[in-house]
Formats: sequence, structure tokens, C-alpha cells
Amino acid sequence: MQAAESLSPPRIRQAFRSTKLLVGCYVGLSVLTLIAVFLLRHHPGTVTDAVWGRVTIVVATSMLMALFTARAARGDSRSYLRLRLASGVMVVAIAVIVALPAAFPVWLRIEQAVCGVLLLGVVLIVNGKRIRSAFAAG
Repeated sequence: MQAAESLSPPRIRQAFRSTKLLVGCYVGLSVLTLIAVFLLRHHPGTVTDAVWGRVTIVVATSMLMALFTARAARGDSRSYLRLRLASGVMVVAIAVIVALPAAFPVWLRIEQAVCGVLLLGVVLIVNGKRIRSAFAAG
């Protein structure tokens, strides 16, 4: 069975719909955070160089994650692997950022925690047995 055909069962389609929703929320939150950083750029206590760097990286990775999700949902096994790896790495990176008390302002650590929860959902879905089996069959 081809990868695209193995993704046609309703539970697999629903899993990818949920993944797209979670990643879409991650992209949206990341872009809104970048806009907020831009608007608050003249407040050095709120927006530091580290904040600019982190937020820019998060927006870029969220867009890549959206691309990987869309392609994986169409049966692209390489994008599926990239989605699995990127979401797992990002959850770990976010956990470190949230845990570091002085590296970033509290507001950014809270935003990152929300991103982490969204991506943890992605990690759980895309590493689930059903989707892994669908790509193994392809």
C-alpha cells in the first residue's frame, strides 16, 4: 500500500487534522509574539536581543513545522520524519528555556510554555502507533 493510501483511514485523517490544528496554533502564537516584540521593541526591559533571537527562531521553525505537517499529511515520509524530529527537538528546547530562570523574561517563558504544550500534543500524535504504522506500510 502506498503512503498516501495508508493515510486514508478516518482515524489517521483525524490525527493529521489535529496535528494541523496544533501546528497552526503554534504558528499563530509565534507570529503574534513576533508582532508583540516588534511593537514593544523600544522597551529594553521587555524586549532584549535574546528575545528577538528566540522569537525569530521560533517563527521560522513553526513555519517549517507547518510545511512538514502539510507534506506528511499528503504521504511524504521524509516530511513525516522531519515533523517527528523537529517537534521532539523543539519540545526539549522549550523545556530548557522555560526552566532557565534568568535567560528570558517571564512573559516569554509563559508563551514558550504554551508553545511547548501545543508541540507536546504534536509529538504524542505523530509518534503514535497508528500514524507510525501508516508510514511503515507505505
